[in-house]
Amino acid sequence: MIEWRDEGAVLAARAHGETSMIVDVLTAEHGRQIGVLRGGASRKMAATLQPGSQVSLVWRARLADHLGAFTLEPIRSRASQVMSDRLALAGLGTICALLVHTLPEREPLPDLYQRTINLLELLGQNDLWPLAYLHWEMQLLSDLGYGLDLSACAVRGVNEDLCYISPKSGRAVSREAAGDWAPRLLPLVPVMKGEGDATGPEIALALGTTGHFFEHKAAANAAVLASRARLIDQIRKQI
Repeated sequence: MIEWRDEGAVLAARAHGETSMIVDVLTAEHGRQIGVLRGGASRKMAATLQPGSQVSLVWRARLADHLGAFTLEPIRSRASQVMSDRLALAGLGTICALLVHTLPEREPLPDLYQRTINLLELLGQNDLWPLAYLHWEMQLLSDLGYGLDLSACAVRGVNEDLCYISPKSGRAVSREAAGDWAPRLLPLVPVMKGEGDATGPEIALALGTTGHFFEHKAAANAAVLASRARLIDQIRKQI
């Protein structure tokens, strides 16, 4: 019998038989993990299995490559942070959808876990959360192997007047180097470099750029893209 203990954030849960649930969790030390929670369909477990809930967990299986079974204990529910806030609700749904559909299973990503918990803690703080989410997405792309290189122009090597990003390489391109190719490039929004005003429209434009890489590189599915679109619409409405 193999057993380990960890802490995690619930990403998703779906019915498995009449009384059990299949639970998808991002853990601190074991990465994204999936397991069966026997009795998980009970009313008692409903709050614990809400997306974003932080839990203490034990995973057990006869062999390492088996699905395994969870035992979960609640640490913190985040339902009160999101239920009356459309932006927070859309944000939580998008975070969970992206992690479920882009992360490999059982690959430890402790830095990503901590960044995700920090982001979840900001839910409901609408003056801070959209910009934090943008930078979380940019770092997630890097974790997945599709990081954006905004340090210098891919064509001329300069680091001035960087206005575009190559949709193929993810590298920055200066205004002068872009020339007639500019309409085919993605906008490098100043807020992506930590510059300018982090308004809702600016952040929404930047998320359009990162979204290209989730769709075409990280192979995010239609459900993830639809969730991101709802989130971007909410962010665009923020001042």
